[in-house]
Amino acid sequence: MDGSHSYLSLEKLGEGAYASVYKGISRINGQLVALKVIRMKTEEGVPFTAIREASLLKGLKHANVVLLHDIIHNSETLTLVFEYVQTDLSQYMHQHPGGLHSHNVRLLRGLTFIHSRKILHRDLKPQNLLISYLGELKLADFGLARSKSIPSQTFSADVVTLWYRPPDVLLGSTEYSTALDMWGAGCIFIEMLQGAPAFPGVTDVFDQLQKIWMVLGVPSESSWPGVTSLFIWNRLNQLPIKTEGLVQRLLMLVPSERISAQEALQHPYFNTLPTPIMHLNDSKLKLL
Repeated sequence: MDGSHSYLSLEKLGEGAYASVYKGISRINGQLVALKVIRMKTEEGVPFTAIREASLLKGLKHANVVLLHDIIHNSETLTLVFEYVQTDLSQYMHQHPGGLHSHNVRLLRGLTFIHSRKILHRDLKPQNLLISYLGELKLADFGLARSKSIPSQTFSADVVTLWYRPPDVLLGSTEYSTALDMWGAGCIFIEMLQGAPAFPGVTDVFDQLQKIWMVLGVPSESSWPGVTSLFIWNRLNQLPIKTEGLVQRLLMLVPSERISAQEALQHPYFNTLPTPIMHLNDSKLKLL
């Protein structure tokens, strides 16, 4: 059934490679929505990333995952109707230069939820973390996400925006699991606290790797003596109390040594919350 008349488009919010996003309103209940209008390619049909995003999000109901309300399909477009969320983390950090207060940095609940359902996001970056006016942080844009068995299967190495891509994937590894998302979480964690990207590569994969090696050191101390003491721990010492240990666990070079989202929620960093974060109701979280 074509439900396109159920929603009124109000204004354009953004343009992507294969979709446009509009702010809209439901003609039925007056609720604000975000309309992701995906253009049908005449010969190729619906982009596969759109099909994957829709199929994954239909089964994900959580306060920290953007809610998919409806799917509308006609001969020219496929429209995904999402809950309307006011801003994203990239815009939010732009409005708060210099970094956020450490009490506002809570981004692991959504990852714990999707990882428990054997789903990898594979494109964590501030633009894909939405923030509501209530302070809810929601994972969004599941176009690169994959449902998988844990431990690893073989997937593409062409995932994750460069700045948030782990070194094992930069080096061409396609044998990865939830550790892929945890590296991205560590990069975003530093960016939220310090107000600047952790590893801002400029040109290509090799430049990105150099940024990481400069900070964390190369994997083998014998091939690059003394490099591990160059830079990163001085930066980490400037982080708020109890964050250094968590960041170190998130940014382990070896994927199998990276902390899981569930383990990270048990870290002392989160002890400052009035209620243990792992015991909160999945449908009512109002914290970053």
